[in-house]
Amino acid sequence: MEHVNSPDAPDIPDHAMRAAVETFVIFGRLRRKLQALPGDSGLTPAQTSVLVRMGKVDATSVGELAAAEQVTHQAMVKTVAALEAAGLIARHPDPADRRRQTLTLTPAGRDRAQGERQARQQWLARALAEHGTPEEIEAVTIAMRLLGEVADA
Repeated sequence: MEHVNSPDAPDIPDHAMRAAVETFVIFGRLRRKLQALPGDSGLTPAQTSVLVRMGKVDATSVGELAAAEQVTHQAMVKTVAALEAAGLIARHPDPADRRRQTLTLTPAGRDRAQGERQARQQWLARALAEHGTPEEIEAVTIAMRLLGEVADA
């Protein structure tokens, strides 16, 4: 994969650009793979993704979820309605704006989100162990630290 810097970014070293492109492509593929993993929860991949995302925040809105999941507001309304019907999320009036509703996980939703996250982490750990040497897996850990620093910068 040869890359030539664009005129507006001539100071980026080629090795950094290659790493960025490869990271972007692989993270996209890995994210899709993890979202598509079958679970025993009976939830769709979209519902599972929303449930796991909500497990990372105290409260959110349909609009915030739609933006984060990169889907339309209407699609998110349907996903949220299914999760609410399953007793996994609850709606509450927003204390700052009574016209708006916030969404939170119920205790059952929190348990399910944790179980889904653990199942995906276990799948990834098994896949790393099957495909990588201990040295390669350590290199992944080191790379993740660097990407974490980049994400926090």
